[in-house]
Amino acid sequence: MKSANRFFSFVKKELLHILRDKRTLLILFGIPIAQVVLFGFAITNDLNNAPISILDRAHDQGSREITERLLSSGYFTLLDNLDHPPDIEAAFRKGKAKLIIEYGPDFYQQLMKGRGLNLFLAADASDPNMANLLVNYASAIINKYILEKLPAMANQRRIQPEVKMYFNPSMKSVFMFVPGVMSVILMLVSAMMTSISIAREKEQGTMEVLMVSPVKPVQIILAKVFPYLLLSLVNAASIVALAYFVFGMPVQGSLFLLGLEVMLFILTSLGLGILISTLVSTQQTAMMISLIALMLPTIILSGFIFPIENMPRLLQILTYIIPARWFLVIIKDIMLKGVGIAFFWKETLILAAMCLLLLGISIKKLKVRLE
Repeated sequence: MKSANRFFSFVKKELLHILRDKRTLLILFGIPIAQVVLFGFAITNDLNNAPISILDRAHDQGSREITERLLSSGYFTLLDNLDHPPDIEAAFRKGKAKLIIEYGPDFYQQLMKGRGLNLFLAADASDPNMANLLVNYASAIINKYILEKLPAMANQRRIQPEVKMYFNPSMKSVFMFVPGVMSVILMLVSAMMTSISIAREKEQGTMEVLMVSPVKPVQIILAKVFPYLLLSLVNAASIVALAYFVFGMPVQGSLFLLGLEVMLFILTSLGLGILISTLVSTQQTAMMISLIALMLPTIILSGFIFPIENMPRLLQILTYIIPARWFLVIIKDIMLKGVGIAFFWKETLILAAMCLLLLGISIKKLKVRLE
């Protein structure tokens, strides 16, 4: 009986200790709830308001009716109307339209006479999963329209629209994963390892030694992060080399520009790492915050795996503060589309602003602590 009482006393003591520790409660309850909410809303195969463009060279009853059905379905929203076939690739290079429907001349007349489907679907296959999803949804709506107009086709093989995939005609999924993996690895090496490294100095008490040394605080910070900057650059170069030589992923744009953009993202990640290190006092806490606040959002909310267009509006707004979101757009534009900074200068400016803000705040906070 006494041993049982002692046991339950220890249990009560541990429960009270846990309930009084806000950080433990956050890990036990806050993180699971956040993960369920994020994964529940972000992981979806549903299509919502995907931006499409229309190239209508028919301007007849059929093209108008199909366009109306596509837009009223809730799956698509009209971005703009194109005038000429060469505008298709230019629209994709701008990065706004995800799918383009092209109606050929006399579309409705040829359809009703059974001469085939003079309709073409073009998709941006730099994200092959999204491209397949868009094509399948659009094809289903188009085929339903055809069967309503031509019931005799119900027992025959369906007429499928001609599909062209831009920037990734073979639909290799590696073209999507390489930019995403690069952003995750660079975030891991730059942000998490930097935060752990500085937190280790504080935890072991060696930071006090550095404080009384003749080395300036800024020099201490630079010395701590510079090795991770070099390692991140080596990692980035290795990933690009593997993607090109092993998986056949092209690098259509400028390697020099690619290097500059990678450097910008690394500096942004380093700023995040230094900022985290100013908020914690142990390596374990630094690792937990890095994993929760950086790694999960980078994977879930950057558009790496789950399309941002399919997320609820609140999560779409939240993605604006995720550096990897803008970095992925830049990397895909350079490597797959071969465009210059004129096409992604907005993303570059946003990333540069984040970099300066994070580095400025984190260095200032850490400098105050060191002094």
